[in-house]
Amino acid sequence: MSKVLLLLLSLAASFALRAQEQTALEWQKEMNSEFADSLTSPLTEADRAIFDGLPFYPIDSSYRVRAFLQLTPDSTPFIMATTTGRKAHYRQYAWAHFSLKGDSLKLPIYQSLRLLKKVGYADYLFLPFTDATNGVGSYGGGRYVSLRMPEEGSKLVIDFNKAYNPYCAYNERYSCPIPPKANHLKVAVEAGVKAPVNH
Repeated sequence: MSKVLLLLLSLAASFALRAQEQTALEWQKEMNSEFADSLTSPLTEADRAIFDGLPFYPIDSSYRVRAFLQLTPDSTPFIMATTTGRKAHYRQYAWAHFSLKGDSLKLPIYQSLRLLKKVGYADYLFLPFTDATNGVGSYGGGRYVSLRMPEEGSKLVIDFNKAYNPYCAYNERYSCPIPPKANHLKVAVEAGVKAPVNH
């Protein structure tokens, strides 16, 4: 392989990495704007008054993975436990198989039966998870990643840099799905939003 081609490949990889980091940074800014706005913030009025930004892990491209999806079209709808008595109806959409920090892992990915009936959300996928950082650096109750169905034949990109806390981590008036046992990762996911500072 020529030096010129190697240089071009290196530059392309560098640009791709910067684009990924920029996307994660933009997401962080959107999250902070949402939390600062009284119309969209899950924070209590007292917490919002002193809010100056969410605590994030440093953006790390190794936590942005491409997952092979093993679809589960015949999965039976079930009720996912929540932090309240509310019943949250879901079905498993697929198993996501991926490699993270050298470990081969898999997680179930779900569809909300409620959102399936909502215009614009038919391709919405829900990935709740717990990992080795819970109660240490991240929220003890686990975190979520919001996803959209990939095009047919494409792998799903899961960016754990965009992992966020359920709203009940900030305000007990919210009812939040609890990640099922099957959604536990034994590895530490040091990416995304950290545990709330004042909780």
